[in-house]
Amino acid sequence: MKKLVAEFIGTLWLVFGGCGSAVLAAGYPELGIGFVGVSLAFGLTVITMAYAIGHISGCHLNPAVSIGLWVGGRFEGKHVFPYILAQVMGGIAGAAILYMIATGKPGFELGGFAANGFGEHSPGGYGMTSALIIEIVLTFIFLFVILGSTYTKAPRGFAGLAIGLCLTLIHLISIPVTNTSVNPARSTSQALFAGDWAIGQLWLFWLAPIIGAVIAGLVYKFLSPEITD
Repeated sequence: MKKLVAEFIGTLWLVFGGCGSAVLAAGYPELGIGFVGVSLAFGLTVITMAYAIGHISGCHLNPAVSIGLWVGGRFEGKHVFPYILAQVMGGIAGAAILYMIATGKPGFELGGFAANGFGEHSPGGYGMTSALIIEIVLTFIFLFVILGSTYTKAPRGFAGLAIGLCLTLIHLISIPVTNTSVNPARSTSQALFAGDWAIGQLWLFWLAPIIGAVIAGLVYKFLSPEITD
């Protein structure tokens, strides 16, 4: 239960911090942080939580991460579904808090609410195939970095930095394409508030990250097999 509570809080922070930076802080002409700032915000949420709850739950914060670690032999299968449930609920809670804050401003327009999308809902107008490819590839890299940086022979104490900086780079690459998911919990949380189109496209932001994570788990298990509890 402690691990699930930690995952709930961590995913809440990832959604509130990352998506909150996009909804509340990115759009101001004078003070806006832009997509570079949003990319940093997502990376910083992971870095901060890696050191806050990494020793409690492993700081997955992402259903694709839990699945990839399981496929890679680094996480017990019996914990996968409870972790995913805690992550999705934490993401929804983070989005709900963000929604309550954002709607407190007169004239606020929900818009996309930092949801992920393709086609006309892609920030750069990229189609479904582009979205599918980039989400698979970047989730693969993300899991590859996670598996490598947390390996027993990797330098100790630096995994959180490597993983957070990797997520920052991932956002710098893919915000124009899909608004960056690589995390089904993050996508689900925002889609529930953005509404019809986001829910209709949500399937891709579950399918692609899971495919990328599974491939990464298999590849890294082949390259450097390790079973841990």
